[in-house]
Amino acid sequence: MSDPADVGARLADVRERIARAAGRVRRDPRTIRLVAVSKTFSAAAVRAAAAAGQVDFGENKVQEGLLKMAQTADLALRWHLIGHLQSNKARKAATAFHVVHSVDAAALVARLEEAAGAAGRRLDALIQIDLGSEPTKHGVDPGAIVPVVEAALECRAVRMTGLMTLPPATADPEGARAFFARLVRLRDDLAARGIPAEHLADLSMGMSHDFEIAVEEGATLVRVGSAIFGPRLATAVV
Repeated sequence: MSDPADVGARLADVRERIARAAGRVRRDPRTIRLVAVSKTFSAAAVRAAAAAGQVDFGENKVQEGLLKMAQTADLALRWHLIGHLQSNKARKAATAFHVVHSVDAAALVARLEEAAGAAGRRLDALIQIDLGSEPTKHGVDPGAIVPVVEAALECRAVRMTGLMTLPPATADPEGARAFFARLVRLRDDLAARGIPAEHLADLSMGMSHDFEIAVEEGATLVRVGSAIFGPRLATAVV
């Protein structure tokens, strides 16, 4: 179990690092939302972070997220699905999570729209972009993004708010910078095509080892797990 004091201290350190990175490029740190990635950590760890003021939490898997939501239902938290979403899990995701970062197909947009609409919910969504062309990772090829964006813009219950990427893992955090910069350029290209700014406001990029680089390049959402909760467990604890 994560010690609440340790979690609180790590959270404070991550927030300070975000603020320093923002300061280096003259950004307001309040424009950057920290998502605490609680995958494989217990509901007790979520409670420890919430006690230190954390509101946004990220999960990779729908079922694990649903269990933690149930166990922390007394807390006012905002849940983000950051892992790959299979179409057959779209209904459950759309009726429970507040944000889905990993939309990667127009068909998935349609499933989320149907489910969220039927539940009378509004669901924020980001389109995941595959910039590294890695076979083990998901996302839309940059050249195929327009149809997915168009599908999202037609939605009523689902609101596209921006883009997400997961760059190839590198030992040096600087190795991710070029990928973050490419996501910014892709966002700018979409804006030049006339996509309204409110649908491109968010850039979800950066994790524990490279979130400071992501902030310097323009991230508005950073997904940080082990830097907050400590070494990740091999299996989920709920």
